[in-house]
Amino acid sequence: MAPSTPKFSTIDEYIATFPDDIQAILQTLRQTIHDAAPDATEAISYQMPTFKLNGNLVHFAAFKHHIGLYPTPSATEEFQQELSPYVFSKGTIQFPLDQPIPYELVTRIVQFRAQEMLDKKKSKKKAT
Repeated sequence: MAPSTPKFSTIDEYIATFPDDIQAILQTLRQTIHDAAPDATEAISYQMPTFKLNGNLVHFAAFKHHIGLYPTPSATEEFQQELSPYVFSKGTIQFPLDQPIPYELVTRIVQFRAQEMLDKKKSKKKAT
């Protein structure tokens, strides 16, 4: 039987499982997302740190060689020019750990997603 994957209930629990240098990156990323979308709430979804704002706003996770950011396909499409130096695909961006994390770009991606989620909420209100 395979070893069980740890089950996290908070972002702090998730971050605590990594070495100090990765923890520092994850905490900065967490703060960057929080600053870009102050009304978003923290959660764990798919066993990853998640920010929610009228639904899933963005997820992030640490891996052996990169930090993964999961902002949905609309965001990767919107920022594809700026994401060209990174490995990215539909809804997934990989920031290599041997390069600085582009926090300013992360801020703009999160702000884009927050506006998208607020617009979605407004259009749902109009429909009812």
